Amino acid sequence: MSVTKIPRILITGATGQVGSKTISFLLSNKEIEIIASVRSPEKAAAFNKMGIATVILDFDDESTHLPALKNIDRVLIVTGYTVDMLRQSKTFLDNAKKAGVQHVVHLGACGGDDTSVAHWAWHQLVERYIEWHGFSYTHLRPETFMQNLLSYGGKKAIENGILHAYVEGARLSWVDVDDVARVAALALTHPEIHAGQTYRLGYDAATFYEIAAIMTAITGKPFRYEPLSPEVFLQSMISSGAEMAYMGCVYEHWKRYAAGTIPGADETFDNFPKITGKQPVTLARFVEKHKAEFDY
Repeated sequence: MSVTKIPRILITGATGQVGSKTISFLLSNKEIEIIASVRSPEKAAAFNKMGIATVILDFDDESTHLPALKNIDRVLIVTGYTVDMLRQSKTFLDNAKKAGVQHVVHLGACGGDDTSVAHWAWHQLVERYIEWHGFSYTHLRPETFMQNLLSYGGKKAIENGILHAYVEGARLSWVDVDDVARVAALALTHPEIHAGQTYRLGYDAATFYEIAAIMTAITGKPFRYEPLSPEVFLQSMISSGAEMAYMGCVYEHWKRYAAGTIPGADETFDNFPKITGKQPVTLARFVEKHKAEFDY
């Protein structure tokens, strides 16, 4: 158990999209203490300038776990895109239990409880382990990030008005990372409200053809969608030396999207106003917000 009176919240993945935005939503709350986990002292500098405490945490180095978790009450867990996420999550959660962490907010993946998409199911195994350990918990299951329209895999997603994706004409469910982070921040600050909840986060649905039309209407520039075969993704991952146990699963799910064999791929949810009191970001609003970035 923590001996501090003010809840101490550890944000893993603090330099990533969801982690960094969650911190930005928490910053104005003076009734909590934020601790950002980083993998090196160099990455701590930016947080320290904002007055945010940091700890060194490497999921692959168990010796860093307990020191990072000392006197921590609540944790946001964000793992990486390799099969090691299973081992990393188990080890970290075991140590979180030893350290007396009370509430765990887990950033998972898409899909209902009966999903057969492999890497989505891995995240659900982590959810079950969190529950088995007896933590108070909130599970987040975001759909496709709208930010993937800006960049994907470290590369610009759209070049000269041309959108590429591996899903043919599939309609997907979408969510703005800002909305995911807003829910994460609320779950971390008010576990008494959000404990025991699994929140599926997807608030607009569209095909890439429809997204291209939205971009054209809002920017005044022509956009078009040119589908790519999932085989292109597979070869790019192999060529880049990516960890293929995970990326092979991603390849398989692109194939299933393209074939239309993922049930509920375009399912959207009405929980955001109930959770936050606000309306979620639509695809049109997202394009409007990032109009300058989509311009060419």
